[in-house]
Amino acid sequence: MILDLLLFQDPSVKRHIAKTITWRIVGTLDTMMIGWLITGNLFTGLKIGGVEVITKMILYFFHERLWFNINIGLPHRKENE
Repeated sequence: MILDLLLFQDPSVKRHIAKTITWRIVGTLDTMMIGWLITGNLFTGLKIGGVEVITKMILYFFHERLWFNINIGLPHRKENE
């Protein structure tokens, strides 16, 4: 409940979380396949993708929030929004 109040007060946070998750699914599948192709070992590709999925979701979320708070290229947004 407290987490809902802190994170989801702004509706854009929900959208950023949804985008983070869906993009990571695509990116992780890609990483797993590349890891498998390079190493020739499916299990190694799965391990690489397993580690990468967590780190890159966190990095993407904060990257997205940073860009949301910067008005570069968004002249229609007000400074106080």
